[in-house]
Amino acid sequence: MIIYSNNIVTPDKVLKGYINIENGKITAINSCCNSPFLDLKDAIILPGFIDQHTHGWGRGSFFYENDINSLKMMIEDQAKEGVTGFLATTFTDALPSIFQSIDAANAVYNEKIKGSKLLGVHLEGPFISKEFKGAQKEEACLEPSLDLLKEFIARQKDKSMIKLMTIAPELKGAKEVIEYCRDNNIQISAGHTGADFETLIESKKWGVSGVTHMYSAMRSLHHRNPGVVGAALYDKDIYCEFAKQTGITVRHEVFDLTYRLKGADKIIMTTDALGNGKQKEAYYHATRDVDFIPEKDKLIERSRKDGSEIIYDLNDYESIRKIELSYIDSIRNMMNHSDISWIDLSKMVATNSAKYLGIDNERGSIEAGKYADLTIITPDIDLLLTIVEGEIVHSNIEGVS
Repeated sequence: MIIYSNNIVTPDKVLKGYINIENGKITAINSCCNSPFLDLKDAIILPGFIDQHTHGWGRGSFFYENDINSLKMMIEDQAKEGVTGFLATTFTDALPSIFQSIDAANAVYNEKIKGSKLLGVHLEGPFISKEFKGAQKEEACLEPSLDLLKEFIARQKDKSMIKLMTIAPELKGAKEVIEYCRDNNIQISAGHTGADFETLIESKKWGVSGVTHMYSAMRSLHHRNPGVVGAALYDKDIYCEFAKQTGITVRHEVFDLTYRLKGADKIIMTTDALGNGKQKEAYYHATRDVDFIPEKDKLIERSRKDGSEIIYDLNDYESIRKIELSYIDSIRNMMNHSDISWIDLSKMVATNSAKYLGIDNERGSIEAGKYADLTIITPDIDLLLTIVEGEIVHSNIEGVS
C-alpha cells in the first residue's frame, strides 16, 4: 500500500510525499511514485494515537466487565476514534478482580483482532493513597507490597504485558516496589498521591518518571509547599499525563500553561475513559453532576440540576460514544484552545507515550522501519482513516476500506 499526502507529520518536519507500507511496516517516505497510490491530498497523517490510560471505551469496559469480550470490544471501538494502540487499565479494586483483569488481558494480548492494538496493561493501583483516592475504592487501596507485585508479574503469560503502574511513592514500601518495577521494565507513574515536592523528586532515583492524570488526585501546588504538581512542573524530566480535555477537570488555560512550561516533549495525552455504557449499577458522576442509570439495553443520564434526561442506546455505537469524550474529540478541544503545531501534537498523542512505555523502536512516529500505525485526519481534526500495522481498521472515506 502507498499513501500520498501533502501533510505527513514526521518527527522533525511536515512533508509532502508517499508513504510506502509493506508487511505492516513503513519501508520508505518518497517524494515521487510510479505505482498506484491512495491520494489523501491535504489530509494530516499523524503517528497513531496511543492511549496509555483507558479503563474502557464504547461497547467494552475493562473496568465494569474486566473480561475477554470487553477487551475485544475496546479494540474494535478505539479504532473508530483514531486510537491505534492502548493499555487496558485496571481499577483499584479487590484483588480477585485485578487478577481477573490480568487473566483477561493474557487471553487477548498478541491476538490478531481487527482494530486498535492492545499494547499491554496499566495497573492503576492498588498501591495508592486513600486520602487522594479520587474515584478509586478506598477499601482496595493497599500499602505497597513487593510480594503482591511479584504475583501480578507472575500472572502474566507474556512478561512484557504489564507496561505501566501508577503508585503513590510516599507510601511505606513504595521505594522497593518502584525499584523492582524499574528492574523488570515496568514504567512507574506517581498518581493518587499525597507526596510532597521532595518525595516526588527523590522518587525519580527509584524509577518514577511521570505523573498520572496531571492535577487530579494529587497534592496540589502551593507557593510554600509545591507538592506533586509543583514537582511535575518544576522538574524538566517528569512526564505529565493528561486525561481527556473537557475543559472541566483541567481548565484549558491551565493545560495551556502546563504546555508552555513543560513543552510538547513531556506531555502525554490519554482519555482515562471508563466505558460508562457498561456500568451495572446507578452511578453519580460528580464532575458532570448527573446520575447514570442502567436500564436493560439503555443508559439514562439524568441531571441533578434540572432533572433533564439523555437516553443512550447501548446497541448503537454512535449513541454510546457520546457518553464520554473520545480521544479525537479531546484532541480537537485541546487544539481549539491552545496554539499547538502538528509536530508538537504528534509528540503528545504518540511519540512521548511510545518512549515512556519503551516501544519507540517500533511505534510512535512516522519513520521507515516502524509499524505503519497511522491516524489520518482532516485539518479540522475529523477522523478519516485509522491504520494499524499497515491495515485499514476504520475508514470514514467512501470507497476506502
